[in-house]
Amino acid sequence: MTQRGKYLIGVDVGTGSARAGVFDLAGRMLGSAKQDITIWREPGSIVEQSGNQIWQAVCASVKGAVAQAAIAPEDVAGIGFDATCSLVVLDGDGAPLAVGPSNDPERNIIVWMDHRAIAQAERINAQGHDVLKYVGGVISPEMETPKILWLAEEKPETFAKAGHFFDLADYLGWRATGSLARSTCTVTCKWTYLAHEGRWDDSYFRQIGLGALADEGFARIGTEIVAPGTPLGAGLTAAAAADLGLVAGIAVGAGLIDAHAGGVGTVGAEGAPTDSLAYVFGTSSCTMTTTKDPVFVPGVWGPYYQAMVPDMWLNEGGQSAAGAAIDQLIAFHPATTEAASAAAKAGQPLPVWLADRALEKAKAADAIALAGEIHVVPEFLGNRAPFADPHARAVIAGLGMERDLDSLIALYVAGVASIGYGLRQIIETQAANGAVVKQIVISGGAGAHDLTRQILADATGLPLVATEAEEPVLLGSAILGAVASGKNDSMTQAMAAMTRTEKTYLPEPQAVARHDARFAAFRKLQDCVRTLRAAS
Repeated sequence: MTQRGKYLIGVDVGTGSARAGVFDLAGRMLGSAKQDITIWREPGSIVEQSGNQIWQAVCASVKGAVAQAAIAPEDVAGIGFDATCSLVVLDGDGAPLAVGPSNDPERNIIVWMDHRAIAQAERINAQGHDVLKYVGGVISPEMETPKILWLAEEKPETFAKAGHFFDLADYLGWRATGSLARSTCTVTCKWTYLAHEGRWDDSYFRQIGLGALADEGFARIGTEIVAPGTPLGAGLTAAAAADLGLVAGIAVGAGLIDAHAGGVGTVGAEGAPTDSLAYVFGTSSCTMTTTKDPVFVPGVWGPYYQAMVPDMWLNEGGQSAAGAAIDQLIAFHPATTEAASAAAKAGQPLPVWLADRALEKAKAADAIALAGEIHVVPEFLGNRAPFADPHARAVIAGLGMERDLDSLIALYVAGVASIGYGLRQIIETQAANGAVVKQIVISGGAGAHDLTRQILADATGLPLVATEAEEPVLLGSAILGAVASGKNDSMTQAMAAMTRTEKTYLPEPQAVARHDARFAAFRKLQDCVRTLRAAS
């Protein structure tokens, strides 16, 4: 028999799917479900999605998770949402508006990885407004104000009709409750809201060409800004409850960006949040570093106040392509078709199959030797941190004429190590500016394999902690529901109660020495690419 109000639901909307998980109050996942979502791509780095389709996928995944967990809907106490930092555009009545050349109103989301606004971002950066010091000095085309500026300039009819610009997590909160409140996580990290001062800077919006938003008192981008986990409205509306298969009035917590949900679902597992860097390794990678006082790090986003852990500051780094970079890398190799067939027969994703093959040849700490003379800089989609350079590009050095599986494994191992070197650069840059961490706490599907985790520990020289949570990002969203429903008094209390360490991967001294040499080569290759680009 279930106990009333003893369960929580976490919903995660990633780049390719919506997922939901049902958790008990100890953080154990009882059921989960997933629903794919469509991505539309167009020339000019345009990547779009549909808000209505995403909501339908969320509803299907919640129903599936509740069914798998075999709990009664009335026994759910709270729900939380996290999502990619994608821009959702609606008219004043809440109907979707077209955001791209298709002119299809159902395609009303500019996806986080969409780089159509590079020119707008560069123009904003050239103006050097003071708010930029809170995004590492350089705004990214992945953030929302460059994208809104692109709409104002390239689709002025959409900009004029827009009644609401939402970050995706806030849009889901609005669909669930009708509340127009925004989370400090979303608007501080991606919209230039100054949470430590409790205000938008109207001079910034006027300077960059979005003065209309300031003239309206910022009504279209949010006037009620609340901490993650704050109860939204009166809970689930009757319409949303019917869509989700739940009960009206269930508490809904203000949301998080997906990577930050991974941080919430992991860094409470061991020690103080300030000791741990949360590393979310999925399609992209994100690093979240918590500090008691603001730390300004060139090329690293933030410091953001109360963007993840209440009353603390956050620095955010990572790369736009991480798991996606590994996929791109191995797609180039002649043996990939053969390996993909073998992986499919084994029922495994190709990277997992390759990692297993690598462990057949060497133990995890020795696997870097398999890379041989192959070196990789995996910046297929630019360098998010610490260089804030969307024009950076990838390098593969040391290739021969080999076409066999062994050479594919070598390329794969070199690629995983290169992700570790990018992480190391961020950690070292932050430490040089005063944000020092003692360990890495990992989440995300691309970082789930023992080989990957050991290579990351060796490449960075830091212990890497994996938590018990099967789905830490979903757990992070469920923690929002725990706080909103009053099952826990605070985010930090909920994090401590619902997260636990499963295994720690310690760096191996001999492997660290090998990685030190390869890291030096990594930096030289980055310098080489910059030189070549300057000469182009």
